[in-house]
Amino acid sequence: MTDVVDRKTRSRMMSGIRNKNTKPELYIRHGIHQLGFRYRLHSTQIPGNPDIALPKHRALIVINGCFWHGHNCHYFRWPKSNKEFWKKKIASNKKRDSRNIAVQKALGWRILVVWECAVRRSIHDSDFDTISLVANWLNKKKQMAELDEQGLHEFI
Repeated sequence: MTDVVDRKTRSRMMSGIRNKNTKPELYIRHGIHQLGFRYRLHSTQIPGNPDIALPKHRALIVINGCFWHGHNCHYFRWPKSNKEFWKKKIASNKKRDSRNIAVQKALGWRILVVWECAVRRSIHDSDFDTISLVANWLNKKKQMAELDEQGLHEFI
């Protein structure tokens, strides 16, 4: 199947996608700040430059887009065109994510991965409060967790 827009338009559209200060990231930052959590943004001192670093809690929050990181949810669909490129690109993103998490854990950081689908659900479903789930995880001492549209999944 061919793309619905020409190459030039697609290129312009894709180049406009940000990797910092995305809507899900701003949502999480605003919410935890209102609860009194203070943090550093995109710290270059920590491998992988995590979106949010909370030194007091020795915790990192990484907000991932479901498409760019190949999340297994209904927001992720493999593109119909240029399939090989996208398979390599998303596999590379996943590999880099795993590598960054391993290094961050080795340095003693706790890590929470928040998926875009969790933020979207929180915005549309008042019974699902992403910010409360993030705050609860920060106050616990669990090493690693993921937050998606299904809820919080803690590891270790």
